[in-house]
Amino acid sequence: MVDDERASSASAANLKVSVLIATRDRPDSLARALRSVLALCYLNFEVVVVDNAPNGDQTPVMLADQFACEPRIRYVRERRPGLARAHNAGLRAIDAPIVAITDDDVLVDSDWLDHITTAFATSPDVVCVTGMIVAAELVTPAQHWVEEHLGFDKGNQRRAFDLGANRPPDPLFPYTAGSLGSGANMSFRTSFLREIGGFDPALGAGSKARGGDDLAAFYEAMMRGYRLVYEPAAVVRHYHHRTYEQLHRQVRGYGVGLGAFLTKAVLERPRTVATLAVRSAPALRHLRRMRRAAPAKFSVSFDKRFERLPRIERLYTLAGPWAYLQARRQVRNQLEGSR
Repeated sequence: MVDDERASSASAANLKVSVLIATRDRPDSLARALRSVLALCYLNFEVVVVDNAPNGDQTPVMLADQFACEPRIRYVRERRPGLARAHNAGLRAIDAPIVAITDDDVLVDSDWLDHITTAFATSPDVVCVTGMIVAAELVTPAQHWVEEHLGFDKGNQRRAFDLGANRPPDPLFPYTAGSLGSGANMSFRTSFLREIGGFDPALGAGSKARGGDDLAAFYEAMMRGYRLVYEPAAVVRHYHHRTYEQLHRQVRGYGVGLGAFLTKAVLERPRTVATLAVRSAPALRHLRRMRRAAPAKFSVSFDKRFERLPRIERLYTLAGPWAYLQARRQVRNQLEGSR
């Protein structure tokens, strides 16, 4: 096993990686993230910063002021709002075989890309690698709640996922794509993203669907017979929202995004409805067992508002189908208007 790991590391060492960061009017946070990326031990990488529907020139001014002598950073402006659109704009600008996507409110560990490229080298069927997301700070109840309840931490063991030998026992897999990783720490083979046409612009933050673009990409990898690897050694440190109000908006967005993603899955593969219906009963039993087995881990006291957040997320999932249909119509109208 050690020899296999060394061989994988050696074959991965020469892969060029494009680190893709979408941002919007947060130059200070972006500068902090960029400094952590530029400190990576991995050598063969570039950084593509996509400025998404900015209100001004804060980002290019900051880049010119603080990173003018850094040739590894490239700037792309995407005037249409939406995280998926921003990622697609970045995708069009790169030619590296691997694209590593993170956010402008993270710090990446110095060996982040080393672990990502090693995971890709384990098999040509691996088209996506996700990693661990931990808190960069825990100073408010909202940040503690995120760390303990939103499931960014997927565990300390490397795991492979596919529809074959690496299928988990979850009856609703792969529709529970959120268990595979999160958008703040996801990497893809560029060829795979181009194969699926990039991220769905009707999904993601900044769209009416508010999220789900990462889930749809993970799901598509599974449905096309590929493999995803969760690599916990590939760590990013995320600055969670500090206030309840910010967290409330985030949870609503997650709910709408999940409903939107599932709507997309049904529209593109209608047999999904029958599959979900057949698996719903065992899935509920599986969920009850997980809840009974899950240890209580509350490090701080939360007020009553936090108790409502899981219900709020589930409630807003019901808004996902309508939000996705509206977003699809909007995207279609924009495409027709540009012809």
